[in-house]
Amino acid sequence: MQVYQRDRTLEQSSEIKWIEQINQALEENHFCLYYQSIAPTNPDLSHFQEHYEVLLRLRDRTTGKIIPPMTFIPLAERYNLMQLIDRWVITTLFASQGAHYRQTYADCQKSGGFCLYTINLSGATINDDRFINFLHEQIELYQIPPQVLCFGITETVAITNLTKAVALINEFKQLGCSFALDDFGMGMSSFGYLKKLPVDYLKIDGSFIKDILADSTDLAMTEAINQVGHVMGLKTIAEFVENNGILAKIRELGVDYAQGYGIATPRPLVIPQSNLIPTLVMEPVVSSK
Repeated sequence: MQVYQRDRTLEQSSEIKWIEQINQALEENHFCLYYQSIAPTNPDLSHFQEHYEVLLRLRDRTTGKIIPPMTFIPLAERYNLMQLIDRWVITTLFASQGAHYRQTYADCQKSGGFCLYTINLSGATINDDRFINFLHEQIELYQIPPQVLCFGITETVAITNLTKAVALINEFKQLGCSFALDDFGMGMSSFGYLKKLPVDYLKIDGSFIKDILADSTDLAMTEAINQVGHVMGLKTIAEFVENNGILAKIRELGVDYAQGYGIATPRPLVIPQSNLIPTLVMEPVVSSK
């Protein structure tokens, strides 16, 4: 028992240091944003001028190294910090990207193209009664065209917070926003609850996609999810598309979009440090196909 207590004390001490780093990152902008492109599987469907998912990273304040999200997000969730992090992402993205989003949206309207940017929301944010007002305020403040915004909610989060998730989706779909159900197929319910969630995009969990060429069960699950999604009028996105073989297989199945290192690696959204509202500069995506 003494060994356990001593180990637990060390674990708690480590957690406290992480929480301090997360809070400092919020105060001093040590968080940073990355993006990963999402591409149509059919080259003829090139109506997306820009389509990407916004990703969160943390820069170590001592070494400057990038810390992946699964290192700190579980702790942020445990200590009720995800609402603050989600708000930081939205405010930082809108403040730095607003002019670009407006211009791209205007260009797409003229050319018949389409642009969409996915922002992930945590369960804590879905449950936050003040979030709807906050998001309305941020969209209005930075004059973001709602039509370019897509909000990603994982299947498990959506089901655990079903009533509030549906209310949030309905509220912002009226403005023109889109919603994606993320990691679909690994949650508690899958098809049964899908009918209750008025989403636009269905992201097939990457655990099915990465072994789709070798595992017949993963292939069957992917095919079933894709078919049900299409019957419901949803567009499907395959995660973890790591090579041309996987891309060819999901294209054969009729999956609409692909995301993964076989399409494009995550790239930084470079935001200069400044006391003024930062200007976001996008680095070009270099496809690894």
